[in-house]
Amino acid sequence: MEKAVNEGPHHEVRDGVWSGSWVAERLGVELAGDDRLTDLLGLALRRNPKRAHLLVSNVLGKHVPQSPSVVHGHGVALGRRVRDLLGDDEARRAVVLGYAETATGLGHSVADGLGLAPYLHSTRRPVAGLAPAGGFEESHSHATSHLLLPEDPALLAGDGPLVLVDDEFSTGNTVLNTVRDLHARYPRRRYVVVALVDMRSAADAGRLEDFAREIGARVDLVAAASGTVRLPEGVLEKGQELVARYASESAAERSPAGAAPSWSLAQSSAPLEGVADTPLSGARGNARPAPSGPHPDDEGTVPYATRVDLQWPAGLPDGGRHGFTPAHRERLEAALPGMAARIADALPQGARRVHVLGFEELMYAPLRLAEALERSTDAEVRYSTTTRSPVLAVDDPGYAIRTRLAFPAHDDPADGPGERYAYNVAGAGFDAVVAVVDSAADTPALHAPDGLLARLAAHTPQVLLAVVPSYVPKTPPAPERPFMLPEPLRGPAFSSYAPEEVGWLLQDLSDVTLEAPTEEREEAIQSGGAHYAESLPVEYQPSEQYQALFHAALEDSAARIAQAVGVVTETVLAERSPRPVLVSLARAGTPVGILMRRWAGYRHGLDLPHYAVSIVRGRGIDANALRWLAEHHDPRDVVFVDGWTGKGAITRELAQALTEFEKSDGITGFDPEIAVLADPGSCVRTYGTREDFLIPSACLNSTVSGLISRTVLRADLVGPHDFHGAKFYRELAATDVSVTFLDAVSARFPEVADAACAQAGELLAADRSPTWEGWAAVERISEEYGIHDVNLVKPGVGETTRVMLRRVPWKVLARAGAGSDLDHVRLLAEQRGVPVEEVADLPYTCVGLIHPQYTRGATGADGKAVTV
Repeated sequence: MEKAVNEGPHHEVRDGVWSGSWVAERLGVELAGDDRLTDLLGLALRRNPKRAHLLVSNVLGKHVPQSPSVVHGHGVALGRRVRDLLGDDEARRAVVLGYAETATGLGHSVADGLGLAPYLHSTRRPVAGLAPAGGFEESHSHATSHLLLPEDPALLAGDGPLVLVDDEFSTGNTVLNTVRDLHARYPRRRYVVVALVDMRSAADAGRLEDFAREIGARVDLVAAASGTVRLPEGVLEKGQELVARYASESAAERSPAGAAPSWSLAQSSAPLEGVADTPLSGARGNARPAPSGPHPDDEGTVPYATRVDLQWPAGLPDGGRHGFTPAHRERLEAALPGMAARIADALPQGARRVHVLGFEELMYAPLRLAEALERSTDAEVRYSTTTRSPVLAVDDPGYAIRTRLAFPAHDDPADGPGERYAYNVAGAGFDAVVAVVDSAADTPALHAPDGLLARLAAHTPQVLLAVVPSYVPKTPPAPERPFMLPEPLRGPAFSSYAPEEVGWLLQDLSDVTLEAPTEEREEAIQSGGAHYAESLPVEYQPSEQYQALFHAALEDSAARIAQAVGVVTETVLAERSPRPVLVSLARAGTPVGILMRRWAGYRHGLDLPHYAVSIVRGRGIDANALRWLAEHHDPRDVVFVDGWTGKGAITRELAQALTEFEKSDGITGFDPEIAVLADPGSCVRTYGTREDFLIPSACLNSTVSGLISRTVLRADLVGPHDFHGAKFYRELAATDVSVTFLDAVSARFPEVADAACAQAGELLAADRSPTWEGWAAVERISEEYGIHDVNLVKPGVGETTRVMLRRVPWKVLARAGAGSDLDHVRLLAEQRGVPVEEVADLPYTCVGLIHPQYTRGATGADGKAVTV
């Protein structure tokens, strides 16, 4: 048999029909652009609220089995183009970054073509003791689903080019989010974006260009083909109806014996309706009947696969999860022929068609094993991998996903169990399937009767299992600790609060000039020239009219706030600890922490300790503050307190930071669950209310928070053994209403005590599981208003007020009919010339939108002008 090795673009046309014609004919979807698009892509359908169609690559090796030399060759060719673009000197300073799970193998192959640069891919698999060097959010997820975990912390810290590799460049959101996160940590002058296909619209292409100008960096794009997807009006609804009809027919046509139809839908939110296991029409080779099934061995267990000992080189990483260097590549190249020979020896005699099946993020090692096998045998070798992505399968030559195997996850994923899939493998006439997994995935679930190996064994005469050792990086030693951390700062020397009300685990930066004009800060933050915690906004000085609104709001809402304080405090005392240590997240959480302390004293005679600590989005919680707390209290008694939730960013930040702290310091017991006064975003279990109403402490800045600034984290001011910093604005004492706010709320405790205790009892018996409604709403608003960055969408009355006081607002979305809770927001909007847009069915009372493309003369972290 003549085999294609290192050939150019290749597409196996089935029955002479393009594998996107089925969707194109029914939905009117068109691919416009390069002539090669239909060679590279097919189309399928999925259930998705934003997009019905799915672009399916014929050369990626994920959903469609393909010659491994073709898959690797496409990545290598792109990598060579990047090397030509950069030149050898810049290529040696570059780092290649691929995206999990789909592009891990492609990114590796690009790094092979580049030849001189190390490779890293994002991952969903956290590793104990290894702190992330970055991460980014994946759409429709309320958790950080992509982590960057290089074994060498310096891998991403250089200033050479960063080459970002994804299979498809559709809107650019993922790349923009990644660059935004990494540029804030490790700024560099040049980025190269690589994709098999560039399918952006003109507007999305313009966004990348604008973003590059904003951060003052060069961003190049390299793609094998480019074009756009033309969607007729109503395509989303039509696609959803089509998917729903096929799902319904699938359920109706399933036989009593459980036989599956030739197509079915895999939904991410529900069990599978059926499994498309029938032979592919026109598949190359003869589809063989399913074997009679494996028989129990001597120990009574059923082996669904024969193991192959690869003799993987000791210490060689299984892929780029923690970094893969050119030296690693040389070791792999040397070992591949021997490992391929061991697989070949285990194949059934006379096998003509062999499939090598990789495993989710583990794409590269199976790909290279398949390529080596292709070179060393006469068999026709195909390669693809399993995936998390649920897709409709239709047995039609004009459809890209012909069959689907479904099975439970078998690697104990951090985000919980779920369905996994292998597409276009069932019924393809393979004489043998070689499943390649890492050792973390070689679990009982893999070998179970409903597991992957059993599912494969029903469709091929021989299943082989090759296990690659999961590479575990050496964890860095715990940092040396200072002999003694300073004692907390207290009023009146630091803050206008009484000394017993709160101890501040901060350092006093009152003598440092940190303020910058709002417009300059906004430009620096959005351009990546500075992190928001590296400077302070100029303190807003309220007008007499605004101050009058504050006092009126306090009078109207004091009882409502008092009841919420009682509810959350009673819940904490009942569930968390009878004598909790309150630790408020400075500064919005500090007034709430003081009120909770006062309630515990009023209702139960308790004198609870209360401290305020700093937490910074993207940087985590102050680790030195945690160390001090662990030295002076039992971490299990610590309850973190905040004012309110918006979309839940700080909730997630705290959970991730505490996980990293436990790994680095070995100190356990801190509970990441935050107690808040108001939880309109439905992000926590412990709250006083989930209503989105005006909390007067959100109306002002330091003058309602003990005259303390927002916290500061800047490398030249905060050393490794220092607490984060903040300023005490003593000069604003004349307008300070911090104690006035606390006293007004505390005075209402007696009248709400019974109602608060009764409400707390009801909540304790209820299901308070977070729904993350706020996060979903923020994602929707970000896309609907063309912002494409959830960090610029601030939901809720409190967060909207912060936007008006500290950032450059673009507009305010107000729930239709919202009343006096928004009086102060309307006044601020009028003073700043910001439009207020009423919106029906808004899940929050209001949402503040930060200007998404603010550019002006900006200052960076060093106070100097940013060059753009």
